[in-house]
This record gives sequence, C-alpha cells and structure tokens, in this order.
Amino acid sequence: MTHRVLVVTAGLTVPSSTRLLADQLAEATSAQVGARGESVEVEYVELREVAGELATFMTTGGIPTPRLTELRERVSAADGLIAVTPVFNASFSGLFKMFFDALDPDALTGTPVLVAATAGSARHSLVLDHAMRPLFAYLRAVVVPTGVFAATEDFGSHGLSDRITRAASELASLVLSQGDYGVGGFAPDLAARPRRTPGTQVESDVTPFGDLLRGHTGSDPR
Repeated sequence: MTHRVLVVTAGLTVPSSTRLLADQLAEATSAQVGARGESVEVEYVELREVAGELATFMTTGGIPTPRLTELRERVSAADGLIAVTPVFNASFSGLFKMFFDALDPDALTGTPVLVAATAGSARHSLVLDHAMRPLFAYLRAVVVPTGVFAATEDFGSHGLSDRITRAASELASLVLSQGDYGVGGFAPDLAARPRRTPGTQVESDVTPFGDLLRGHTGSDPR
C-alpha cells in the first residue's frame, strides 16, 4: 500500500534552509516507512509559489483560486503532513499562517503532523511548542511528539540527524496506523474516524438565502 505524505514548506529563497530541512525530513520519513515494508509518495507544496493567491483569498472574503482549491484538497487527502517554516519575530512566518488559515477547519482532523522550523539562532527553538503545536491542536491534527528545530549551526550535526530520524519514525508509525485509525496505541472503531473535508464542495442541503430572510422585516426586535 502506498501512503501519501504532503510536505508544506514556507521557505522564501532558493535555495533555503527551510526547504533543506523539509527534504531531510521527507527522506527520513520515506526510509522509515520503507523499513516497515510499506511505500510512501511524497508531495511538496512551496508556499512562496502561491503567496499572491493566498493574499487574494484573504482579501476576497475567502474565495479560493483554482490552484488554492487543489492544494486544499491535497491537504485533506494526505495520510500525513510535514510542516516546515522559517521563524520571524519568534513565531512562524505570515505566509505559513496564511496557508493554514485558508484551510477548512476539518481539513486536518486526525492527520499526523510533523512540525519543524528553521532560524538563525537557537533562541527561537520554543516556536515549536509555543506557536506550531497550538496551531495544529486547534485544527485537531495529531502532532508527533518530536518536533525538529534547526538553527544555522545545526545543519550537518549529529544532534539534528538524530532528531530528524526520531521524528520521522514517529510520523511513519502514525501514518501507517491510519488504516485502523490507531494513534498512540489507541485504536477506536472505524466508524469513529474523523471526517476530513477540504471545504471545496457546497453542501447539497444549503438553505437559500431568501428562505433565511423570509418573515423578517428588517426592524430591530429589541
């Protein structure tokens, strides 16, 4: 069985340390899934390529472009997510936040997520626990225990390699357990598996706006 892992990276330059870390995490996750006798298909989303479309989404009241609609569907269909951002002013980048603000609230329900960040200094390492984990907890994702932070001097170090391997192993375990919806040793009934939706389809039972206003005169009942 082939599993799909989506890598969302918010690096702004080419090349970027953010994309470099994302590549290392994706490769390690593929290796960990392969070691368990399964295969994985890795897809990338470079947020700088859709920065203008995200701005359009925000300034038009949430109307997605065709490209953004496609990305929203890819997110909700993924078996796992690797989310990597550069750090600006002690938090994730605005571009990173805009993308996850543009998702449907149910797009990541129950999805295993590996969080990672890059910065020029180790002083920013708390971004994983103070900013990224709360964001994905709000979206009801399942964040793996090990987050990966990489300051400039960390690249090439054994410490970073060890953290990458450990985080990838945790993500691989959760991705492979998706068939039974087993998370952290718990395996609820399949009927209880959360419903993920990209939010790109209009429900068939939407009440017409005219019906909602029927009987209202426009006067304030107070």
